[in-house]
Amino acid sequence: MRPEYDDAWIGALAPALLGAEPVDWLPGPVAGADAVVLLVLDGLGWRSLQAHRAHLPTLAALEGRAITAVAPSTTATALTSIATGLTPAEHGVLGYRMRVGGRVLNVLRWQVPGDHPPPPEQVQPHRPFMGGAVPVVTRAEFRGTGFSGAHLRGVRLVGWRTTSTLCEHVRRTVASGHRFTYAYYDGVDRVAHEYGLRDGFFARELTAADHLVDQLLDVLPERCALVTTADHGQVHVPVAAQTGLDAVAPLVADYSGEGRFRSLHARPGAAAELLAEARRRFGDLAWVMPRDELFDDGWFGARGAAGAVMRGRVGDVVLAARAVTTFPDPAMPGESRLIACHGSLTAD
Repeated sequence: MRPEYDDAWIGALAPALLGAEPVDWLPGPVAGADAVVLLVLDGLGWRSLQAHRAHLPTLAALEGRAITAVAPSTTATALTSIATGLTPAEHGVLGYRMRVGGRVLNVLRWQVPGDHPPPPEQVQPHRPFMGGAVPVVTRAEFRGTGFSGAHLRGVRLVGWRTTSTLCEHVRRTVASGHRFTYAYYDGVDRVAHEYGLRDGFFARELTAADHLVDQLLDVLPERCALVTTADHGQVHVPVAAQTGLDAVAPLVADYSGEGRFRSLHARPGAAAELLAEARRRFGDLAWVMPRDELFDDGWFGARGAAGAVMRGRVGDVVLAARAVTTFPDPAMPGESRLIACHGSLTAD
């Protein structure tokens, strides 16, 4: 599933809603609205919405269509594209974990081994929302974090602690005259990772997320459009379906990425051998690609334009899972506990 960076994709939403880059694929009710709220429901992909319409009566009744995410289809990369309007190759946040300055940076936690992670503005220098002072209604605990500094630098961050306060904060920003408000809710993603997509917990969470949308529709004025998007979808992967990386470990210096978009950084001089061995071992489970192929073929956008520093953030070899499996990082035991996963190039 190739991201449609030149057409209907998540990074085109904010520029279109701000009037900077009009598109012809936005839902009809957006046209002529006095104000717009863009709500991101983290992890609720289009295919999940279609499969669980019974739990999502409000969302299922809205006007809309499928658009594509980014590669890798992961929160850190996708949210940065939504905020900046740029492709991953342009903004440089190329995964949940990526190698920066010789160390692997956990983007969401903004941590590196040891100490002193790089300044967010050096990793991702572009201002969000074309430099506008857009109100962003997101979790209060995200204020001041490194990742917020990387993708929401300069916004007016309004922190919510419960969904009721999220709704009230959004209502107040619109009532105060803001024509564009960005809101973020991560409950679907969190529940899916912990419990998977086939448990009553996920169904309950979908009902709660749908109720949140219903509440927002209730409190927003009639001339305000509510636009809802996901940043990526999810794949249910039972623990028994995980695939170990022991077979290639002697050739790997570092692991980055995530379970379904595993980045393998080769030991010096071992890149070609690593690619061949990875294809032999995992070719029936994943698209096994060298880094330059991903950049040059445009999977990250800006086809072929990224320089050596940007390319070095991704491993020499990438395993993009196409089967129902993940490739957990042996140095991160917590990854093996995630039941629903994302990040690959599949339609889900």
